[in-house]
Amino acid sequence: MSATETFSSYEDACARHRWSVPARYNIAADVCDRHRRDKLAMVHEDFAGTVRRVSWGELQDDANRFANVLSAHGVRRGDRVAMLLPPTPETAAAFFGAWKVGAILLSMSVLYGDEGIRHRLTDSGAKVLITDAANAERIDSSLVGEVLLLDGRLLEQGATAFACVETAADDPAQLYYSSGTTGLAKGILQAHRYILAHEEFVYCHDVRDGELFHGMGEWAWAAGICPLLGPWRLGAVQAVFQREGGFDPERQLDFLSRHEVTNVFATPTAIRSMMSIDDARSRYPQRFRIVCSAGEPLNPEAIRWFRDQYGPTVLDYYGLTESYPLCANYFFMEVREGSMGKPMPGWNVAILDQDERPVDRGERGEICLKARSNPHYPLGYWNRPTQDTEEDFGGEWFHTKDAARADEDGYFWYEGRADDVIISAGYRIGPFEVESACLEHPAVAEAAAVASPDARRGNVVKAFVVVAPGVEPSPQLAEEIKAFVREHHSAYAYPRLVEFVPDLPKTLTGKIRRIELREREATRAPS
Repeated sequence: MSATETFSSYEDACARHRWSVPARYNIAADVCDRHRRDKLAMVHEDFAGTVRRVSWGELQDDANRFANVLSAHGVRRGDRVAMLLPPTPETAAAFFGAWKVGAILLSMSVLYGDEGIRHRLTDSGAKVLITDAANAERIDSSLVGEVLLLDGRLLEQGATAFACVETAADDPAQLYYSSGTTGLAKGILQAHRYILAHEEFVYCHDVRDGELFHGMGEWAWAAGICPLLGPWRLGAVQAVFQREGGFDPERQLDFLSRHEVTNVFATPTAIRSMMSIDDARSRYPQRFRIVCSAGEPLNPEAIRWFRDQYGPTVLDYYGLTESYPLCANYFFMEVREGSMGKPMPGWNVAILDQDERPVDRGERGEICLKARSNPHYPLGYWNRPTQDTEEDFGGEWFHTKDAARADEDGYFWYEGRADDVIISAGYRIGPFEVESACLEHPAVAEAAAVASPDARRGNVVKAFVVVAPGVEPSPQLAEEIKAFVREHHSAYAYPRLVEFVPDLPKTLTGKIRRIELREREATRAPS
């Protein structure tokens, strides 16, 4: 589908949908090289307020420079190229450069703690890491083949001409790490074709050529990289805001207002943060045409607040790193506040019982995706036993572990997680990683991490901690544990709440029964 399509109804969109996946396909050749050199690609503003307007010609030249630099450093088809960089034009060009040489991109968040970076570099076997001066000191160079520092001199080493390597649509292109309930984050390998599945930018965002688009997701997750690449395929201009520190709703709205951005991908947490601003409409007038949200359920109160302030009804959509978006609300369909919407046109999505049979309307079941039914379906897990990939991706259906029900009109309504993964501010956080980080603290004997309701973030991580012998629980110790995990694990996946308990509920075999703790927390009023 193209950005010029119009649809009379949801049924019309589904009936007209067709997948078009060529045998030979490369993300960089399609997304980057398709544009006229004089066309505006990006309006970038850094944390100091400096604004740069970048043409496609500049991005194309820099992408080729990166490709030549990577080639000179021995990067070949299938090698992993890791990046630890802020959202800048050079970072986007580096992405394209990696794909041009046929490498597999691993983009990491600057919010990762040292252990998060260590795990991803070790597990991926990255041949090269590109980072900047601000993050270089965090890198143990023994974990990666070579570290390249992104500065003016690095790009000067590469010529502006490069013949893009020809890749098949099924060749690996992107490595995302997603947290699960057990073990460390697992690498999910996506093929070049996966970006062709992101038609939410047609059906939800209604992206138009030349309009300013802004995505609030970080360029380390699918919900950050896809809102960068998808709108670019359709001719949009990316408005990129390089934040310093945490999310500031007033600075965010000010940026969108000054640049007159019309099309936005926001997180529910960002929208809820904006609700704290008095008279946002008059202080930060906007020209929003379409605003969409994903990453976690968007509560009806936030939808109503945004519509009252700015006019558009926020269109919520849903998916996972493994495959998204599975279902959504669309600009050509009635929006039911709080609903996940309906399955994306072209996506075979159903709510099934434990035997993979469809449940009746109104009954709770698990959201499942027909295996290998769309271009986003993963190649499998990276560096994991074949059995793991077969269990999750090799059957007839991919199980999301998210529960939902469908109403009489086919709208999906979220019912919660079917496993222990914590979704906080749009981030998927594995409890095992948080617990492991807590256990590194000498005062902690045992720990269990679960979701705790939070008015702003949807949920936050809460750690139940059994202290080591001879240690006295205290508020000061709780703050010390929070800071310890934040520093050593992650700036977004640390426990914001710590409760000391004498023991943890366990099964007969000694496994922690997180479900008991989770159900207890679910009855709490949001903090």
